[in-house]
Order: sequence, then C-alpha cells, then structure tokens
Amino acid sequence: MHRRGREVVVAALVMSGLLPGLAGAQHGATLGEWRSYGGDVGSTKYSALDQITADNFEELEIAWRWRSVDTHLSKSEGGGSWFGPATEIFEALVQDDPERWQTEIYSERPGTSLLIATPLMVDGVLYLSTPLYQAAAIDARTGQTLWVYDPKAYESGTPAVIPWRHRGVAYWANDDDARIVWATGDGFLIAVDAETGRPAADFGDGGRIDLMDGIPRASRESRSVQNLLALSSQSPPLVLRDTVLVGSSMTDMVLTKEMPPGWVRAYDARTGRHKWDFHTIPQSPDEFGADTWLDESWRYSGAANVWSMMSGDEELGYAYLPTGTPTGDYYGGHRLGNNLFAESLVAVDIETGQRVWHFQAVHHGLWDYDFPAAPNLLDIVVDSRAVKAVAQVSKQGFVYAFDRVTGEPLWPIEERPVPTDTDLAGESPSPTQPFPSKPPAFEYQGTSIDDLVDFTPAIRQMAVDAVARFRLGPLFTPHTSQGTLVRPSVGGGANWSGAAVDPETGLLYVPSVNGHTVVPIVPSDPTSLATLRYVTRWGQGGGGPTMPQGLPLWKPPYSRMTAIDMNVGEHRWMIPLGNGDRIRNLPMLRDLDLPPLGGDGRGGPLLTKTLLISALTAGGTDGGPRLVAYDKATGESLGSVDLPGGALGTPMTYMLDGQQYIALTVGGRVPELITFRLPS
Repeated sequence: MHRRGREVVVAALVMSGLLPGLAGAQHGATLGEWRSYGGDVGSTKYSALDQITADNFEELEIAWRWRSVDTHLSKSEGGGSWFGPATEIFEALVQDDPERWQTEIYSERPGTSLLIATPLMVDGVLYLSTPLYQAAAIDARTGQTLWVYDPKAYESGTPAVIPWRHRGVAYWANDDDARIVWATGDGFLIAVDAETGRPAADFGDGGRIDLMDGIPRASRESRSVQNLLALSSQSPPLVLRDTVLVGSSMTDMVLTKEMPPGWVRAYDARTGRHKWDFHTIPQSPDEFGADTWLDESWRYSGAANVWSMMSGDEELGYAYLPTGTPTGDYYGGHRLGNNLFAESLVAVDIETGQRVWHFQAVHHGLWDYDFPAAPNLLDIVVDSRAVKAVAQVSKQGFVYAFDRVTGEPLWPIEERPVPTDTDLAGESPSPTQPFPSKPPAFEYQGTSIDDLVDFTPAIRQMAVDAVARFRLGPLFTPHTSQGTLVRPSVGGGANWSGAAVDPETGLLYVPSVNGHTVVPIVPSDPTSLATLRYVTRWGQGGGGPTMPQGLPLWKPPYSRMTAIDMNVGEHRWMIPLGNGDRIRNLPMLRDLDLPPLGGDGRGGPLLTKTLLISALTAGGTDGGPRLVAYDKATGESLGSVDLPGGALGTPMTYMLDGQQYIALTVGGRVPELITFRLPS
C-alpha cells in the first residue's frame, strides 16, 4: 500500500473509533503502528490502543508463530544475499526432516537462540533482526515471511562482546521511499528497501557502510584474537530528522589499555553520507572534557560507547546518548580522572553533533555501570511548571531526571563522599559520586550484614558465613584483591529492557533485579600482550559467595516492578515480579509462610491505554513462562496467558484490520516471534 493510501485508511479508522484515543495522542506509538524500538523515538513503549483490557486479557490466543530464519543461511562470497517470499523454504526444511535439521544444520551454525529483537510494525508489516544479523519482513496478519536480507555477518567471525544477538532494526521513510536500517556484528551499517528487502543502491556502497572506517585503533584483522579492536552492534540505530545515528558494542574482555573509542556516528538516511561523529572520548587536548583524562589518557583509552538504544526529540532536534564505561571496565589506573563522556547522558544536536548538555552519573567508572537503556522522554508538571523532561534509568538503581531542553536536573543531584580505599596499584577512585535526591532508588544498593537473608536464624547464619571473606560496603565501594560484593550487579538494577512511561499520567515503570557481582580482578601476566596492570578473569578466583541448596543471599524481592510518579519524584507502588516459586519450594523454605519473593525475571514493560504488560519466567498454568497484565495505578495482577517459551525480547502492540495484537519473541529449540489477539 502506498503511504498516502495508508494515511487515508488510518484516518478512517480513527474517525470510526477502531483506533480509539489516537487522534489526539502526542506521545507513544501512533496510528496503530510501532515505528521505533520503543514505540516512538522518545522510547515511551506506550500505545493508546485499548481493545485488550483487564476483562479480556486472559482470552488472548496465539494468532500465528514465526520461526527464526537463522535456521537457513547462505554461505558464499560477497557482502550479502536477499531472499524473496521464502516461507516455503524454511517450513520445508523443518517439516521434511526435523531431526536432521536440528543435528546437521541448526547445530552447525553460530548461536541462533537469542532472538531478542522487538519488531517494528509499519503499514501491516513487521520488521525485525535476528541473532545472526539478518533482517526479515513478516506479514503482520499471517506471520508469512515476505523477504529476508542476509548481510552474512557471521562469515566475519564471532562478534565482539556477547555474540549472536541483536535487539532490532530502525525504519526511515520520506516521500515514496522507505528503508530498514540496522548495524551488524561485523561493524557495517546496512540499508534495504522496506518493501522488497533489496539493498538500497544509493545508500553508501550499495546499501552498506563500514562503521569502522576512521575509528582510531579499530581493526577487522583483530577478530581472530578475541575481537580486541573490533566494533560490533547489538542495538537498533536511532532515526531522527533523516539522520541515522549508530552506537557500537565492544568487548569487555580486554587485556590492553589501548582500545578503539566508542564514537556515536551519524549518516544521512537517504544517501549514507557521513555527517558527523560525537567523540565520547575527546580526541585532542582542546576538546571539551580532555582535562578529565589525566596524563592525556584520552590518547589511547577506548569504549565509553553507546551499546544500548538512544532516544530523540523530533521537535527540538536533540538526540540523547546513554554512554558506557571506558577501558577497562573494572580497573582505571591507566585512565585517572573523571573520564568524560563515559557513563554519561549526553544531549547532542542531530544536525551538527555538537554537545548541547551532558550529565555524568559515574566519575571514573569501575563497576561497569553503563547506562544500559534508552532514555525516556516525557512531558510532566513539576512544582506547577510544565517540563519537557528526560528520565534515564541506570544499572545502579537510580533514575536521573532532567529538563531535556537545558539539562537542568528536575531535583537536586548531590555529590556525596564514597569509599576510595583499594589495594590495586595505581588505582585512584573518585572521592565523590552523584546521588539524585529524587526519585528514591528503585533497587537495593550496596551491601551490609543487615541486607542478608533472614528467613530463619539458621539461614541468616549461612549467609553471614558465605560473605565472610568478601568486602562489603555502600554503593560505589571500589574493588580490592579481597573481592568486593558489588550490588546492584554489573548486569543492573535496570538493564536494556529499560523502562516505560505513560504520557497521560507521567508514571515511569521500571523492572529491575536484586543481584550482586564479585569481579575477579587479577594482576596481568607479564609475559602476555597485556598492557593493563590488572585484568578480569571470569570463572577464576573462587567466584562470589554461594549459599547451600540454592538459597538466596539477600532479602527479597529478587526482581520487582516499580512505578514512579515523575511529576513529584516519588514511588507510587512496587511489586515483586512473580511469587518466586522456585525459591519458595527449596527444602529449607517450602514450609515457611513467605510473601511473594519475585525473581521471575525483569521482562521489558509494554504500556497501553488500559494495561501494563510484562513477561515472567514462571507462574503459568503448567508452571512455565507467561505474559502478565497489571493495573497501571496499583500494580495489581489482572491476568496472564501462557507463553510457549521464555520471553526473549520486550513485547510491542499494534492494530490491524480492527484487531489489536501483542507480539514478542520467545525461546525454545527454535526461537520464534509470536502474536496474540482476541478471538475473532
């Protein structure tokens, strides 16, 4: 359907009431579609659709299931291959001889199980990426594969960081031209025609751009040695005002202090022309922030990249970049200073790439406390003043809230003293770190004996004994050779599933996990190629504290959903995510009268006019995974439906032919994209 024809149909649906509430919506996904990873470029994860409600949620049925096309790959010379209407190929491959398919084809391929993407929906077509960096178009009515484009990223070897996963694609349209854009595990930006899946010939070099071109110290040849100097991608680009903005992923398993910097790169969406780079690490003595890298350590330090999703404001023309930790993640003795713009939220002008404002959440980061998720844009009223705001959730369990025009904090953010004592030679932790006065933290922070589980005196003593040889302390306690208990863990608090915001109420919904990490930091081998004094050796050094019989170490809940009223900076409610039946049924706990414990995952949130929706790993009719609907105002569970496999990606919703669908990716022997709808 031509874009003009679609607009006419949508207008008719709005007038008829089949798309209720959308005509006046200013935020969130509109017109029954889902055009960005977070629903809109402001990453609200909100849609005003209201056909699915508390009264009928449990009536949802699976409409169709789509199997990942990673089960069929093309190995050949060249930069990519295109498949037309190919559903029959994949279905025949599975149905004719499923046992051979599993053992001889699926098992020989690189990892294909992490289908974590959230699909887009535009004009009746779903678009998503796969773990092997293919992109596919799927009929949103039937689940039929319309096209597949395979850039053959797997032929370059294993991607950097956690391999074989990708969170989704971006969509761009102008006049009669529409494209799907994504970056690959081997560091290329790909653009294909949204209707046909064929490479966009006038974009870069035949639909392809080398993202490593011009990045200091980046090298494709390094892929054979742990990808040390390679760039990758795991998240969708941001498309804002005809500009494609791309971050990068880099390995955390580094041996050298010399690494590529994680620049954010901008390209013209039509031609692929390179527009600008934002230097997350300054590249000259005169650049802003260079003085925060002592001894000119900016010259060789790397990372500080945006590996997660970004957000933007179309009206302002600002993009919001959540950056990560610089090299190395857990030892900073080679990069003394505060290290701008690492672990910062940076607002940049989309046309020029110039910094508008920034806020650094972690000075001289040592805990891998990257900003892990897209910032959420919202319009709220604070102290009787209308504010265009941006809220950034963090691994450390804080929400940092700002005026998104000026960067002024909505509530004071205080520099407070933190521990600095460490026995790691050359390390010099920052003496202060920023603490928001509002909202309160949404997850437990730091460790102490009082935080240990106390279901019974005997269990508490087990926990005390388990942590006896480790260092405990408040948030931002530095690492030592003894082993520091870091809570939240390096995985967060919040992570890439992020938060959702309701534009009607200003409520922010954050799923989070209560966990810890002990980072195994050891001196580097002087006979190796390492140039860092200390490196991490995961799986060595005895690990962290363990409890017998799988008992938990900390007080519950072990995962939670927190609703925060961003108009006043206060929690509205908090609920454990699930009953934690696996924990409750442990031999030492099954006879205790315990409340809901959480621990059933932190599925990414989806908001509609009527519901908060999230996936849990347990509690279904057979004890398995389920999709749960909650009351947005109270957190009360309103109903659930079983999932055929554990949820991998964040759910989304769309309207087509007068029916509302919910779609999400799930795991299993073959990962799938599934959709739910009400009975016809």
